[in-house]
Amino acid sequence: MANLDLCYMSASELGRLIRRKKVSPVEIVDNALARIDEVNPKLNCFCFVYHDEARARARAAEQAVMKGAPLGALHGVPIAFKDMTPTRGKRTTLGSYIFENWVPDHDAVVVERLVGAGAIMMGKTTTSELAMTGITETKLWGITRNPWNTGHTPAGSSGGSGSAVGAGCVPLAEGCDMGGSIRLPAAFCGVVGLKPSFGRIPFDILPSQFDTYCHFGPLARSVDDAALFLSLAQGHDDRDISSLATVGAVPHSVPGRVKGLRLALSVDLGYYAVDGEVERNLRAAADILRDQGAIVEEVELGLTREINDIGYKHWFAYAAAYIGPYVEQWGDVLDPFILMMVEEGRKMSAVDLKTLEFDRTRQWMKFSRLFELFDGLLCPTAATPALPVGTSDLDWGDTDAKGRYHQYEMTFPFNLFSACPALSMPSGFSSTKLPTAIQIVGRPWEDVTVLAIGAALEAATPWLKMRPPI
Repeated sequence: MANLDLCYMSASELGRLIRRKKVSPVEIVDNALARIDEVNPKLNCFCFVYHDEARARARAAEQAVMKGAPLGALHGVPIAFKDMTPTRGKRTTLGSYIFENWVPDHDAVVVERLVGAGAIMMGKTTTSELAMTGITETKLWGITRNPWNTGHTPAGSSGGSGSAVGAGCVPLAEGCDMGGSIRLPAAFCGVVGLKPSFGRIPFDILPSQFDTYCHFGPLARSVDDAALFLSLAQGHDDRDISSLATVGAVPHSVPGRVKGLRLALSVDLGYYAVDGEVERNLRAAADILRDQGAIVEEVELGLTREINDIGYKHWFAYAAAYIGPYVEQWGDVLDPFILMMVEEGRKMSAVDLKTLEFDRTRQWMKFSRLFELFDGLLCPTAATPALPVGTSDLDWGDTDAKGRYHQYEMTFPFNLFSACPALSMPSGFSSTKLPTAIQIVGRPWEDVTVLAIGAALEAATPWLKMRPPI
């Protein structure tokens, strides 16, 4: 059986122990593989596990340590990559029969940089089909489950990464976020998830390099691990024309200082229907930050579900362009939600698409006024705890008679406001012992500020170290 103390150690701490020769990369990798083998049959969080390759890389990492060779910040530390992200010579299916046998001839930039820093790739984690739905359940790979309760979903689209980190398989996993696909699995699985500000990490994996709502980021054991991931992965690369030429440094250990920060609090963003236990835990987390010297004030944002509708219409157009050509051949095995998106996207004109940019700008001008008075926004990551397995995105999205929007995600608006970093942190537990989460949204490109707020909350909440029952 795996050593759970080692399984639940942070990537930052594992790296320190390796560099001090207190523990061997071989021991760490063997332990991680043992944990994966124990829980993956129950969780289905990995679609590929590289036992032999990971062990070989661990032996090489151990030799480098013993020889006194230069070591990267993640030398010998296990990591997982999402089955959406190209990895040279390894099948990358995107969770779809369309790409079932695709073997990329290149690594994504994020893979190059993290493996280049010494991380050892343990395998590829499951994703919802084409990363287009919020529930990780595909016809190709089946149902991925939540480590806190296997009758519930880890969300999506980076559900396998969230489940793997939550279950102690790896301390750090990569995800991509185009509507909440990092933050929602983090929320449902009780881990840390960061959508960095747009352009910090090159996003080079889609046919278009000109969308402005796509982000790579970490699912992590701790805020310091998220900061470490960001510090290693960020920076311009010509493969993503939108990646930032200049980015601020990110410390590997983030001081949790919030004294004097002004933070806005919104339970519902003005229009969501929010579970009472999610609200209770959000308010408790805000009180913790108040106790540490932050000034927290509840606000009315004046937003409406129009911002979500704008986001979905962008996705509809994208789905029609990207997946539409495959529908005739593969329609029988595509997720019904994706087929709906393609159908709706085909109805849109070029003028409709350009008008969305005007609508998006108007919503941003309204929201941006928040930052004239506040350093950040506190709100839920998800309106509910983890949903039962079998839930479909088609089950959500109604507005009730009181104008409340019944949607589990509360993340999509901040992909449309993509320059704003957004960090998901555990906020507590529901009465059914499922995690809830707080979302910390910052000013454009002020990633370190949201990490500092998260670090302050993390330091004051010992229940963050709780382990799921699996």
